[in-house]
Amino acid sequence: MPDYCDLAPGHPFHGPYHDHEYGFPVSDDDVLFERLVLEINQAGLSWLTVLKKREAFQSAFDGFAVAKVAAYDNRERQRLLNDASIIRNRLKVDAAIHNANVVQGLQEEYGSFKAWLDLHHPLPLEEWVRLFKRTFRFTGPEIVNEMLMSTGYLPGAHRDDCPVQQRILTAAPPWSGSLS
Repeated sequence: MPDYCDLAPGHPFHGPYHDHEYGFPVSDDDVLFERLVLEINQAGLSWLTVLKKREAFQSAFDGFAVAKVAAYDNRERQRLLNDASIIRNRLKVDAAIHNANVVQGLQEEYGSFKAWLDLHHPLPLEEWVRLFKRTFRFTGPEIVNEMLMSTGYLPGAHRDDCPVQQRILTAAPPWSGSLS
């Protein structure tokens, strides 16, 4: 059965994500937050749906600037729920705003969202899931796995024979250091 490394190359949406983002280490907190929000929004839908709406999400959520989203009030929440260009699920919108506040708290306490992730790395997936469930809203095993795999904290984004895998290893994602 074909997997993402077979299906994504050359695809107008999956291709660029697969080739340039998926599995590469991320150090920017706003990008880490974006990946969390996008993975939450993918729940129950296809990843293609999320990728097609990504630009709209970036616009609607102020570029995923953690401080801006954390400051959203009921008016901003309603604006998001009325925005047909994004996924208008109340639980997902509420989780994004809540989680922005959580990330902001992690930034204050640990210096950055990335520093908080680095502090807990490496953990097995089951422990990451427990940690995320205690810390964030709307995070289950698949959301946590994909968010951490897509940002380089867990292996598995690409097969070993995928040409992108060598570029990822050269970028030294956090999981690659836990293999030695």
